[in-house]
Amino acid sequence: MNKPLVIAVSKGRLLEFAVEFFEKMGIASEALLSESRELMFDLPEKGIRLLLVRAVDVATYVEYGAADIGLAGKDLLLEQMCDVYEPIDLGFGYCRIILAEAVENGYSQNPKRYTKRRVATKYPNITEQYFSEKGIPIEIIKLYGSIELAPLVGLADQIVDLTSSGATLKANNLKIVDEIAECTARVIVNRASLKLKYPAIQQILGEMKAILQKKPEKA
Repeated sequence: MNKPLVIAVSKGRLLEFAVEFFEKMGIASEALLSESRELMFDLPEKGIRLLLVRAVDVATYVEYGAADIGLAGKDLLLEQMCDVYEPIDLGFGYCRIILAEAVENGYSQNPKRYTKRRVATKYPNITEQYFSEKGIPIEIIKLYGSIELAPLVGLADQIVDLTSSGATLKANNLKIVDEIAECTARVIVNRASLKLKYPAIQQILGEMKAILQKKPEKA
């Protein structure tokens, strides 16, 4: 009996998009949205097993072979720098990684005024690379939530965070200084699985590409 193709799907903001996309491929994945505490869903008729994991863990599951394929946000792929194959940009879940500060700060008006800045973020690697390329010394403060609060209470001078509409930044009197990267959901593949399960993986990647290329029907 052939082993199922294991696909890791992230909880959180990308999950509903992923389920909708799977439905277009004929993969019944509605159970991922249920109130159940189950984290593994077998679809024997498709030869697929779905794993529901934390967004931050998807790339790790794929890199180490616990999953053959994963759906992950580009922000986490940039941050984690895992050794995976990234063949498809799914296009949904659009967000931006941005540098922001309090409206009254004023540092963004003259970059030469930067001295050593304190920057709060949950993306330390992205932040380090961004400022390193600009030659600006920083102290990184790692936070796991409520990043926008950091400049307001004096914990940090600036923040590097993920935003979609920018509404939360505006609500907290913060302004975007720079856009570091645009991020969407990506398909990632374990490099060993790409060889060992080549036909199955190529088939599902082909189905994904076909869905993306299909033009929406006019009403």
